[in-house]
Amino acid sequence: MFLDKIDKKILNIIQTNGRITNADLAKQINMSPPPTLERVKKLEKNGVIKKYVALLDPAAVGIGTYTFVEITLARHGSDVVAKFIEAIKGIDEVMECHHITGDADFLLKIAVGNISAYEKLLLNKLTNLPQIRHLKTMVVLSTMKDETSFKIGGGNNEN
Repeated sequence: MFLDKIDKKILNIIQTNGRITNADLAKQINMSPPPTLERVKKLEKNGVIKKYVALLDPAAVGIGTYTFVEITLARHGSDVVAKFIEAIKGIDEVMECHHITGDADFLLKIAVGNISAYEKLLLNKLTNLPQIRHLKTMVVLSTMKDETSFKIGGGNNEN
């Protein structure tokens, strides 16, 4: 889907305020509400806008520890990879799973209450997956930047 300047403005606005009213969005992009709503619906229909979510304060819901885990598989056939991915999708604490290049095959981002909860996850779930040959855990000590949106522009600081 081709994104014009107005589509990009809409995307930049709703990434930071997904609850904005159509009327307020229309004002910010200098359009009337009906064509603004039509554009948003088109962006949703074409999968540019995947979903709307609420971002929670991790500490307020008991999340105090993040880890990044490099996973190296024992074998690399498509069936092994598919079984691994299916297993990972079933582990609620895994927030992200990326197939990567380099020494490891996958990179997981895991969110748990504390280091003891991670140890339990490691011993009871991750190390029980037969597809895994090796894993390496990195514990997040602190986070300096944690963005949920990205700048949508045309290349020349265009909104």
